[in-house]
Amino acid sequence: ELRMNLEDYTVSKQGKEIELTAKEFEILRLLLQNPRKVYTKEQIYSLIWNDAYFGDENAVNVHISRLRNKIEDNPRSPKYVITVWGIGYKSGEFK
Repeated sequence: ELRMNLEDYTVSKQGKEIELTAKEFEILRLLLQNPRKVYTKEQIYSLIWNDAYFGDENAVNVHISRLRNKIEDNPRSPKYVITVWGIGYKSGEFK
């Protein structure tokens, strides 16, 4: 079970705290607060970095990869941060 505390900027999984960078936290918050919305890499970059996107998707890819390595049981088969091929990312279905 993944929990995010917006007051103290912590994330925990099964009761164990996970250390995230500020950008990783903001990406996860963006996706979790809008669970059905698919965000393009451009949208994620613009919203999280508060900067214009110049086509360098590597920054978003690296942060998503690092985030998955920290929160997913199996980062190659993610359930929290889902890739929508050809479009971008969305949060997974939580039950």
